[in-house]
Amino acid sequence: MESRTKGVVVFIAIAFGTAWAGMFGAPLLFGLSLVNPLVQLAGIAFTPAIAAFIVRKWVTREGFADAGLRPRLREHWRLYLAAWLGPLAFAAASLAVAVAVGLWDFDPAALSLLPGASVWVTIAALLVLVVVLTPIYWGEEFGWTSYLRLRLFPERPLLSTLATGLIWAVWHYPLAFMGYIEFDNVILGLAVWTVSFMLQEVILTWLRLRSGSVWTASLAHAGNNMVFALLIGTALGDDHQIAGTLLGIVPCAVIALWLMLSGRVASDRHTAAPLEREPVAAR
Repeated sequence: MESRTKGVVVFIAIAFGTAWAGMFGAPLLFGLSLVNPLVQLAGIAFTPAIAAFIVRKWVTREGFADAGLRPRLREHWRLYLAAWLGPLAFAAASLAVAVAVGLWDFDPAALSLLPGASVWVTIAALLVLVVVLTPIYWGEEFGWTSYLRLRLFPERPLLSTLATGLIWAVWHYPLAFMGYIEFDNVILGLAVWTVSFMLQEVILTWLRLRSGSVWTASLAHAGNNMVFALLIGTALGDDHQIAGTLLGIVPCAVIALWLMLSGRVASDRHTAAPLEREPVAAR
């Protein structure tokens, strides 16, 4: 089997096997809730990174030269700023659409998640939390965007991006059956969820390629979960899970379609920091 193909197969087997064991095992065997951050951290969050490390180190022995581990913060601070504040802008756009279609009565005070604090204090706290939690979301991005996406279809970057988003979505599917998220219509909910993941992967890929660092994608991923999804979920409540996901798709679709149509994830032409080619490992 070709080394790249072997690496992809082993990566997917480890990433899915270990994470799904945690997703199903925690509630079914130990009665633990997947909503518990400690359960997520212990059994799920770092499984893609662990899989990528094992494959890079021992299966293909290709090393980490193209892993994007350098932050490159000084050169690409504007991208970090976009990754940090972008999810907040997306949330504002989605909530504006929610008001326009009558799903939410404009009430900024309802978004305050901290007792006695204004919505602005809440948002500031969430933005700080995003930075603090970025290393945890690196646990996924080091696997998906910084390993799998580079290797699925290396000659067809856009296809590789969309396929990675699809696989990333499927990896999350058990959460819809184990109490983490509840869709009134599971099939429709998973379909909308999948589109959302694929669009997000386009944006995360662009950040990763443009900066040459996995940390921009990790920061944006943290913001997506801790600002974007949290604010929309708070505004709409648990009764509008599918509607909330659809609203979240709107700004993601606009940016993702622009990135795709402009060719920014279809070639290396728009990449500011070209990926380094790792040396062939000694056999």
